[in-house]
Parts: sequence; structure tokens; C-alpha cells
Amino acid sequence: MDASIHISPATPADAGIISRIVERSIRVGCALDHRNDAKIVAAWTHNKTAEHIGSWLTDQRLYMNIALLQDKPVGVAMAAISGKVAFCYVQPEWFRRGAGQALVHDLEGWLIDQGLHQAQLNSTRTSEAFYLHLGYQPCAQTFVIAGLHAIPMHKGLSPPS
Repeated sequence: MDASIHISPATPADAGIISRIVERSIRVGCALDHRNDAKIVAAWTHNKTAEHIGSWLTDQRLYMNIALLQDKPVGVAMAAISGKVAFCYVQPEWFRRGAGQALVHDLEGWLIDQGLHQAQLNSTRTSEAFYLHLGYQPCAQTFVIAGLHAIPMHKGLSPPS
């Protein structure tokens, strides 16, 4: 992991940059999933606007964080009080530098602080190996939503010793 990664809670002032990170990560980094199909991309990104993200940032049931690498915002992730990891997106040129891992570990810490013992998520094909590396395991049949294959996964959470 790059030593210069800094993870912090996202704020409403971050909504615009978060929207841009998410959209670019989907369009460029997740091409394997959407196969450059404009309808699938539109369905995937329609609720990732700065306005939607701003409303998520004020919802007390959600936690969103942002990764800074060399003082540049490079990734974002979000979880819900229910234990669901909603997403983790990193700018494609910053893949495999530890930002995604740091974002998810921070989300898991927040979930543990909320008293949860398990996290769940729906992975894309692009992200499956990443989540397997972090200890998530498939837990149900893959399904298709809005043209995307979703792989349900879960992971037990333990407080640090």
C-alpha cells in the first residue's frame, strides 16, 4: 500500500469530485462489466450525480469516505448502517496502489463501530478478484440487474485485537 494514502470521511463539499471519480471509474475502469453499452452505463450512473451524492452525504445511515493519494482525490467508498458496502470506486490510473483496500478497510471499521459483525456487497466482475483478496466470499447466485452481473458476497467482521 502506498504510504501517502489518506482516508477521511467525505463531506458535502466533496460531492462534485466524488461524482466525477465515480463516473470515470465506471466508464473507464468497469468496461468489462458494461461493455461500452451506453444504456448500461446510463443506468449505472444515473444516480451518481453530485446532487444524489450530496443527499447521501447528509444521510446518517450512510458513511462515505474519500481517498487522497499524493493529496489528490483518487477514490471513494460508501457503506450503510445495515452492513451493505454500497460501492468502492477508484480512478483507473490509481488502481492497484492500495486506495481501494484502504477505503474498504475504513468502511469495515465504521461498520464494526456500528456493532455489525458482517458486511455484504454485490460485486461486479471487474471487482470480484479485489473483494476476494479482501476476504469477501460469494454467498448467493449471481444475478443480473440493469444489464450488469452482480455477485453477492459477504465477509465476517471482527474488531481489531
